[in-house]
Formats: sequence, structure tokens, C-alpha cells
Amino acid sequence: MEARAVARYIRISPRRARQVIDLIRGKTVREAEAILWATPKRASSIIAKVLKSAVANAEHNYNLDRDKLVVTKAYVDEGPTWKRYRPRALGRADLRRKRTSHITVVVAEKED
Repeated sequence: MEARAVARYIRISPRRARQVIDLIRGKTVREAEAILWATPKRASSIIAKVLKSAVANAEHNYNLDRDKLVVTKAYVDEGPTWKRYRPRALGRADLRRKRTSHITVVVAEKED
């Protein structure tokens, strides 16, 4: 049995979030939480929330043991890009792309 949690339309670029999500893939939940807590990136707090939600889903919906849970899948997909304009010299405008992410974390019980 596996439980998952998805955070959609998060205002962080997928490239930055993937740097952090790659650190926790395949780790136990306890290890993953420690890594996220110690990682000085903005995405780590967001991913920690998604991980916490996936663990809560596993405990509540499937009665899985928290100590046996492992992060089996963790990935970041690209969400819609917000386009904003910034004024520049001589009446011109530059396009600013504000990227969003969909973050998914899947946890399952470790096979003994």
C-alpha cells in the first residue's frame, strides 16, 4: 500500500525544487525529515510539508506504521507559468516568467 500527497501551483521554479527533492528519494521518512530540516533551501520547507501530509495520509487512510515508511517516489512537475511585465528604459517592457511547480511525494511501507 502506498500513500501520496500533492502540492499544486507552488510558487517556486521546478528546477530549484528538484534540487531538494532529489535528496530525499529512496530514504526513510525519518531520514528525509532530517535532511529537509538541515537543507538551507526555500523548497525544503515546502517539500517537508508535502512529506508530512503523505505520512499523515498513510497513517490515517491505510493504517501504515510511520517508522516503516519509505519515500518511494518524489518528483516535481512544471505548473503553469505566470507572465508579468516589467518596465524598462525607452518605454520598453521585459517579460518576467514566474514559474510554478506541482510537487508529489509517495510513501510506502518498507519490505522486510
